[in-house]
Amino acid sequence: MNTSTSQQLFEKAQNYIPGGVNSPVRAFRAVGGSPLFIKSAKGPYIYDEDGNEYIELINSWGPMILGHAHELIQKAVSDAIQHSFSFGAPTRKEVEMAELIVSMVPSIEKVRMVNSGTEATMSAIRVARGYTGRDKIIKFEGCYHGHGDSFLIAAGSGAVTFGTPDSPGVTKGVANDTLTAPYNDLEAVQQLVDVNKGQVAALILEPVVGNMGCVLPKEGFLQGLRRICDEEGIVLILDEVMTGFRLSKGGAQGRFGITPDLTTLGKIIGGGMPVGAYGGKAEIMNCVSPAGPVYQAGTLSGNPIAMAAGYTMLTYLSEHPEVYTQLENSGSKLANGFRASMEKLGLNYTLNQIGSMYTLFFTPNAVTDFPSAKSSDLPLFGKYFHAMLNRGIYMGPSQFEAMFLSTALTDAHLDRIIAANEEALVEITR
Repeated sequence: MNTSTSQQLFEKAQNYIPGGVNSPVRAFRAVGGSPLFIKSAKGPYIYDEDGNEYIELINSWGPMILGHAHELIQKAVSDAIQHSFSFGAPTRKEVEMAELIVSMVPSIEKVRMVNSGTEATMSAIRVARGYTGRDKIIKFEGCYHGHGDSFLIAAGSGAVTFGTPDSPGVTKGVANDTLTAPYNDLEAVQQLVDVNKGQVAALILEPVVGNMGCVLPKEGFLQGLRRICDEEGIVLILDEVMTGFRLSKGGAQGRFGITPDLTTLGKIIGGGMPVGAYGGKAEIMNCVSPAGPVYQAGTLSGNPIAMAAGYTMLTYLSEHPEVYTQLENSGSKLANGFRASMEKLGLNYTLNQIGSMYTLFFTPNAVTDFPSAKSSDLPLFGKYFHAMLNRGIYMGPSQFEAMFLSTALTDAHLDRIIAANEEALVEITR
């Protein structure tokens, strides 16, 4: 496989861009080699600058739930562009988008559009602090909520990949206000709350983690957090940037029957365009300026191109519940195929999967939290990544990432992925 053009571009990029990339995980540092520079994508396929074709399992880290360059979303973007790119003023589509989100997610009574998942989580924390008059927050080891200062404490995803979960530039004061608990450990959360009585404004988590790999909540964990937050007057924030509208029409909260006070959204609600949102109880959201005193603003928030793409995407998902049936079937088929191959080969790695999200962890241990995720054999994952890439399967270049399926994947594509997985496992373990 020729990747010379990508290699040349990466060499050039390092002269002008820190590390040669605009987001750390893209650098392939965790798996070795040089990153591929992507030229185009369509449906289940992605194409690099050297013309290589791959079935891809990243889907822009989640938003391409219908596959790349879906015709309806392309048309929506094309039509919106005819009216200019940005106004910095209210538009009809913003109202329609907000109404649609509120109709699809029962816990959201009001919603504010922003430009990224990071912006959504940063804003939600500020609102929770303003609403409660408290300073501290609780987050979980291995959960990643963007690169806001408050969240880069025992963070997951890219920070874990490089072994530096605490980023320079985050002040001690910020760190002191961020309390960290092990994921899936209710007792540890209760202890934190007890020690910091009356000081905790918010508890934020990914209901299904996607940033230390795909990790599911234990039975009763989310409900236990809801109880603790109710008892202590803490704002429960579910970060559904990845899971929102992917695990069900109502996101992970709909799937697990949990009602948060605030929800952060991104990825799918932009249909691939840069976008984010946070929303929840009207009483809390009415604290946001100009309705209330908590300031948050953005010139490009609710920009017409992103709203057009996102409204089209969410409308399609709302009107086509069979999307979720297909994604469930695809996820189950892939998981069953992977497990059958591992049994055939006498391997005992851990596969976590729910709906259209999954991660194959190179560890025999059950992966339920950050320490168990870190027990994975990272060099072996790097070999697996390249073995899959050489077979035309493009995955996230880190053990600590969830993979995402789309409706563009047919049974034939899934069969090819399953076969490639078995061949790759044979290659790296024999």
